[in-house]
Amino acid sequence: MKTFTFDLAYWSHSGFLKDKDGMLVSAGSNSRYAGQREVFRDLGQGVLDNAWQGYNATLLAYGQTGSGKSYSMIGYGANRGIIPVVCEELFKPIQNQKNKQYQVTFSMLEIYNEQVIDLLSETKKPGGLKVREDQQQGFYVDGLKLVPCDSYAQIERLMEQGTKIRTTASTSMNATSSRSHMVITIQFKQIFLDEDITKQSVINLVDLAGSERQKSSGSEGDRLREGTRVNLSLTTLGNVISALAEVAMGKKVLHIPYRDSVLTKLLQSALGGNSRTIMIAAVSPADICYEETLSTLRYAERTKKIKNKAVINASPMEKHIMELKAENNKLLSRLTGLGNSGKTVADETKLRCLLAENELRIRTIQLTWEYRLEEARKEWEQQYAAITQERRMMETFPYLLNINEDPQLSGVLKHFIQEGSCDVGQSASNAITLKGLGILDKHATFTNTEGKVTIMPWEKCKVVVNGVPITMKTKLQHLDRVILGSNSAYLYVGFPVECTNEDLIRYDYDFFQSELAAAEGFSVDKLGIVNNKDGKPDPSVLAVFHNYIKLMPLVAEANQMSEELKKELKLELKVKNLASSDSRGHDLQKEVIVKVTNKMTNQVWVWSKAKFINRKFLMEDIYQHFLDGEDVYVGQDRDPFWDPVEVIHLGSAHIWLQSLAYCMKLEEQTEVLNSEGMEEAILLINIAPCSSDGRAFGEDDMVIDPLELLGRRIDFQIHILQCLGVKWLREVTERGIQIGYRVYDLPHSLYTKPVWKNMNAKIEERVHFSALNASHKFLNYLQKNALIVDLWGLQEGCTELDYSLQDMVTNEGAVIVDNPKTVIAKDIGLGTTNQISDLYLKLLKLEEETELLRDINRALREENVFLKDKLKKWETGHHESKKLKSPNKRAIKMTKQPLSSKEADQMCNHRTSYDADFAKALKVFYQNMNIVRGQFLKLKHSSPPEEDNLQMLRLFTERQSHMLKDFGEQLESSICRLKNDVALIVKKKRESMA
Repeated sequence: MKTFTFDLAYWSHSGFLKDKDGMLVSAGSNSRYAGQREVFRDLGQGVLDNAWQGYNATLLAYGQTGSGKSYSMIGYGANRGIIPVVCEELFKPIQNQKNKQYQVTFSMLEIYNEQVIDLLSETKKPGGLKVREDQQQGFYVDGLKLVPCDSYAQIERLMEQGTKIRTTASTSMNATSSRSHMVITIQFKQIFLDEDITKQSVINLVDLAGSERQKSSGSEGDRLREGTRVNLSLTTLGNVISALAEVAMGKKVLHIPYRDSVLTKLLQSALGGNSRTIMIAAVSPADICYEETLSTLRYAERTKKIKNKAVINASPMEKHIMELKAENNKLLSRLTGLGNSGKTVADETKLRCLLAENELRIRTIQLTWEYRLEEARKEWEQQYAAITQERRMMETFPYLLNINEDPQLSGVLKHFIQEGSCDVGQSASNAITLKGLGILDKHATFTNTEGKVTIMPWEKCKVVVNGVPITMKTKLQHLDRVILGSNSAYLYVGFPVECTNEDLIRYDYDFFQSELAAAEGFSVDKLGIVNNKDGKPDPSVLAVFHNYIKLMPLVAEANQMSEELKKELKLELKVKNLASSDSRGHDLQKEVIVKVTNKMTNQVWVWSKAKFINRKFLMEDIYQHFLDGEDVYVGQDRDPFWDPVEVIHLGSAHIWLQSLAYCMKLEEQTEVLNSEGMEEAILLINIAPCSSDGRAFGEDDMVIDPLELLGRRIDFQIHILQCLGVKWLREVTERGIQIGYRVYDLPHSLYTKPVWKNMNAKIEERVHFSALNASHKFLNYLQKNALIVDLWGLQEGCTELDYSLQDMVTNEGAVIVDNPKTVIAKDIGLGTTNQISDLYLKLLKLEEETELLRDINRALREENVFLKDKLKKWETGHHESKKLKSPNKRAIKMTKQPLSSKEADQMCNHRTSYDADFAKALKVFYQNMNIVRGQFLKLKHSSPPEEDNLQMLRLFTERQSHMLKDFGEQLESSICRLKNDVALIVKKKRESMA
């Protein structure tokens, strides 16, 4: 439980209904739902009030991607956000005012990777617009388009235009809105004509990039710096906020880093300066977002401590006009004085020229606004005509509707398919020009004839329809999903007669990606783990599926960039099952990883999700230089497509150690499974209990109860014989393998010697282990845990794993496990065992001996109770039988003699003998079943000959038939023997009891 205090808190996740206009409203008086109206009433109205009073106002939305920042700021559909409502409400009072002049200018920009992009300009400047500094106005964007507006309709159109440009840019370079900041600035000037007073305010409405941080296990461990400058602005914003919060608390701060990023330069006045500022902290209610939510709330809490110094602003331009008017008044006074004093004509002429010049400058300044407004009105009329034409075409032709990862950018672009044939591609000569990764100059051809639309990909061009790649002419149906190139997604909207009132909102970006995943055979069902209580998938599985479909388009883009840059890398998404690394076999959470293969050298790397995302940012940087025609060569140390060759984890096998707890030999032939649960190899391994000199134990050394080994020395050997059918070597014969495992409390894993170029690698390595004084924990480990044996893949150029045992082997040639010295050294942080005091060791020894005595005492007490019960029953039975045998039915006085110690020992020995017999029978059955299992694996892994040879196939069938017969006979024999052994033991026990 964490507690935070803010000015306002809203819940918008549930408890709402949709009204007839599509607005989301509260479901009732008991609902705590807060809609867009409530948020505007509390926040947006305050921004407007500040603007009317002449204060600068700023509204920031901060939070992780998907938490509702853009929904709060822009809105969706009928549920308009703060920005459009503020703009609309601003113009309502203006229309009813007299004796005042109002000037409203609108600008819209995006900051991505520290570049400023003007969203109202059709032309994109390479490297973006520059941020400059002026003594009077502070930081400003040089060349940013400022559009005068006299109605909300104009602003609404400008926002649509800006969104369209933003969408086009994101399609061509995948600069998704979740990774960019959007800043809308409204300059609002009020000129009071009667009083010669001017109030001017600047309203900044900022939708910040997603605040999610990279996990420490991912990109922080990468050899390359964190993904370019994508997160620089947010990091700097956090540093500025922290510094200002410390200033507000009275601490001395030497430097506030406004100049470290573009965003903080532009928001300098909003943070600790001349502005009234509001921050919305958008958080997700999902438990998997707990860390991000906590981070967002702490960020906002620091922000709340900042103290701004807002003042009412006077316009520099109006000041200039007033100064010119004042100067003119002085000049007129001087002219009047000249006439009275009789000064020269030349002086009078000079003053009149200055007066006329000032009047001209005043008229120019005043006329500039009218002229700019008229020009903006003309441009708006042209855009309105384009909108009208687009609406007419929607009523006539089918079209492609863009689908973007950001719902705000979906449905913005419409590409009409007119009658006849129209080509699609990067070339400007095409009927439909599309930019994007993997889209070629001539990519596909749409044909619209006789009320039917078909699509035909050009040679080697990637086109996917409804999740399935196509290579031939394909007819399109209304609401078909089309993906062109790597990831340009479009919804096909058919002819008007085909269109229904169906809500298109369900065909979002995730729908497209889920469809692609399903076509590739990936689904939630395939991941497994259904919650038995309600039959729904486990939340962790849904999280993995969500991660997978989110990464799919990014991997497709990375592959396309690799191809175009001739890097020869192939990236594939995989789901890693973490259960393979758990010694108790628990089904742990899965995670998504990226397998990277060099197509030329066959070298393989495995990247975490965070590392891949980091690398993709860097790939985009290089690719952008490539698109700009620049030199893209970088050294290996800075190349995101390159990594040093590394050892690859291929899979794991679980070897259960329970038999060792009973001093029984284990001979295993087991599968090594990779992270996807598929067989990677077959491992042959023996684990055998032995004496201290390595002599193997026989049947007589077996124990019935593992507690018998408590406090005793336990020796065993792990013998790895062979690794068969290694897929890693089947793919590339030049590779090698090593096997590693870690027993109980060993500080690190042990590895076998490397074996190269052998698919059926012979290992033949044996290691002797000793537990000098077996503890409870160690015996519990043997009974409940498995030895995890890892298979590692070696490739040319990688560093082999260290397989030396020099530091671990004793003089007797054994590796010590269950070593209390090691545990103590770990617990109290000492570097070597020599530092442990003798007193502590003696105390530990005494504790173990006491525990042993307690266990023996407990066992003896239980045995005592058992014998007393037996004696009591025997005495009662014997007494009754004597009474029945008496002829004259008189009570016969008997002298009861207690059971002799010899008889009691015999009874106890009988019981122990039956338990031992039963344990031996089980051991024989276990060994027989091991043989059966080996036969089953042979059957499973034998495959028919690849050649179409009838003779070979007949021989294979006969061999399989014999193996199947042997398997059945062995299984039946094992079960039959166990039944006979158990029956014999039961018979003996009954006879003894009788």
